[in-house]
Amino acid sequence: MSVSSTVQCYPSYSESSGFKLLSSGCVPLNSYLQMGTHGTIVVSESFNPEADAKKLRAAMKGIGTNEGAIIEVLAHRTNAQRQLIKEAFKRSFGKNLVDELKSELSGNFEKVVLGLLMPSPVYDAYELKNAIKGAGTEEACLIEILASRSGEEIEAIKATYTKEYGRSLEEDICGDTSGMFQRVLVSLLTAGRDRGSFVNEAQALQDAKDIFEAGEAQWGTDEATFLTVLCVRNRNHLLRVFQEYKRISGRDIEESIKREMSGNLENIFLAIVSCIRKKPAFFAEQLYKSMKGAGTADSTLIRIMVSRAEVDMMYIKPEFAMLCGKSLHSYIKDDTSGDYRTILLELCGGGGK
Repeated sequence: MSVSSTVQCYPSYSESSGFKLLSSGCVPLNSYLQMGTHGTIVVSESFNPEADAKKLRAAMKGIGTNEGAIIEVLAHRTNAQRQLIKEAFKRSFGKNLVDELKSELSGNFEKVVLGLLMPSPVYDAYELKNAIKGAGTEEACLIEILASRSGEEIEAIKATYTKEYGRSLEEDICGDTSGMFQRVLVSLLTAGRDRGSFVNEAQALQDAKDIFEAGEAQWGTDEATFLTVLCVRNRNHLLRVFQEYKRISGRDIEESIKREMSGNLENIFLAIVSCIRKKPAFFAEQLYKSMKGAGTADSTLIRIMVSRAEVDMMYIKPEFAMLCGKSLHSYIKDDTSGDYRTILLELCGGGGK
């Protein structure tokens, strides 16, 4: 791994052979997921990759596995630090850490551990690949990732997907989706949203009027107008559009989307609006949906806990509590068990909060 003040070269994940280092797989440090002070995982100041590698090796030696030691290390190191641990493990023991863990672990606990060891764009690409391979498509995963990631993040995901799987993410998604839902996904994949912060007041008023006339003001719905505005304008501009839309229509834009659309198209537009308004609240709602009622949507729970623990989990937790009246910690504790529960609680911040 090559590290400078501006560039982090991440290893690349392969389902068949674990991780390999890509010669051109560099991602700017400040471009992907802006990891920092809003996560429950922070930089370990006393970090020693060789010592951590030895702890992990000891946890897997002999009969049985010390899952607690694995959790102690991997749930308390940043993604960049985990990449260094993988390198140290290979240097010290001549073995691939991912392969060793695969042979020792199983079930949802294994999925969390392997997810933590993937660099972030690799993990997103891996999740998207799983969502569209085989029979059927997990549209909720496509919606969650593509609606919530920034333009820079989506560019990194697309490049990683092509390097990992030798295919175009856009082509794979188009092969598994159709209609206006497909068009919205493709629009998000172009990463064409304005990345500035300027609000053009006249344009915002016109956008609100256009959306109203494309939906509530006519028989039928012109979904393309919703796409043009919601997938292209910057966040500050859209917040002004939403404000003006409510003045014109007397309704929040979410209510109009629910009235005018259905199915995956409704879901993706609602996700886009939610992420524009307050991204941590969007993830809090997805976490709640993954655990409410009978059973648990473990794939969603794992994906959000792994991908947001270092990004904005400290913001997601209070949003979850406001939404559900109970802490995220208590929901996870009640809905999961064993080492799977333990590692998720650590990613949640531990301590019962």
